[in-house]
Amino acid sequence: MGLFDFFSKQKKETLDKGLEKTKESMFSKLSRIVAGKSKVDEDVLDDLEEVLITSDVGVNTTLKIIERIEGRVAKDKYVSAEELNAILRDEIAQLLTENNTGDVEDFSLEGQSSPHVIMVVGVNGVGKTTTIGKMANQFKKAGKSVYLGAADTFRAAAVEQLVIWGERVGVPVVKQAMGSDPASVAFDTLSSAKSNNADVVIIDTAGRLHNKVGLMNELTKIKNVMTKIVPGAPHEVLLVLDGSTGQNAFEQATQFTAATDVTALAITKLDGTAKGGVVIGISDQFKIPVKYIGLGEGIDDLQVFRRKEFVDSLFGG
Repeated sequence: MGLFDFFSKQKKETLDKGLEKTKESMFSKLSRIVAGKSKVDEDVLDDLEEVLITSDVGVNTTLKIIERIEGRVAKDKYVSAEELNAILRDEIAQLLTENNTGDVEDFSLEGQSSPHVIMVVGVNGVGKTTTIGKMANQFKKAGKSVYLGAADTFRAAAVEQLVIWGERVGVPVVKQAMGSDPASVAFDTLSSAKSNNADVVIIDTAGRLHNKVGLMNELTKIKNVMTKIVPGAPHEVLLVLDGSTGQNAFEQATQFTAATDVTALAITKLDGTAKGGVVIGISDQFKIPVKYIGLGEGIDDLQVFRRKEFVDSLFGG
């Protein structure tokens, strides 16, 4: 077995373990609705709708999935209850394919910009800073030089946490005094990164949602400053969402996509929750690719999202 195969197997095991509670919850419910049924009828579809909604797939996405399954049942005339899992699996995989959620190489960089600048947004407590630290670790392991910018200057804990991650991973963290202008931190970070020929810059930002206009203005100002140093920056705006909050993650996505141009999603804390269906719903509703998923506390437990592997783990493949 080669090194690549070993790590692939290890990642698959981490993914399976991380989605275990979602899988158990969803399939125990599915088993109950098909028990004693010979075919998929209206009652089964009604129960399936409830299963998907209570698995935090979301109402709109659930209705879309049910409508598709109804179409297949009508076309095939007879669909056995045993086939329901396979059909559901197919439809979820197809939905993820349609929602711009394409598979990417492990922590690869899109485009040729140097440095490649990623601005990370999200409310406090979703695992934003931890996600940044884990991303930095993965990029460094891939042979990239990384700079971190502590632009969440409103919380001492955020800056301290990022500094700890920087020391743990072995990458520089640019910071200023508490209450400093976040755009100034971004300016300093990109300036240092550029002068040292860094490959990747990851900027942490404040996660306050009480004033959407203020948030929008702040993020726009940071982006404008970045562009002066590195044309086209930020090249990615990554929104971090806590998967364990279920429907609350939908609301956060609504707020942040209204405040800035989010280009990718990282959904954290999927281990230990039965709300993993939120990945499917958010991908469908916002048409923004899910790029990373968080599956544990370990430094290597942030994975690049892969549709097939996700669906296989969810359905026991």
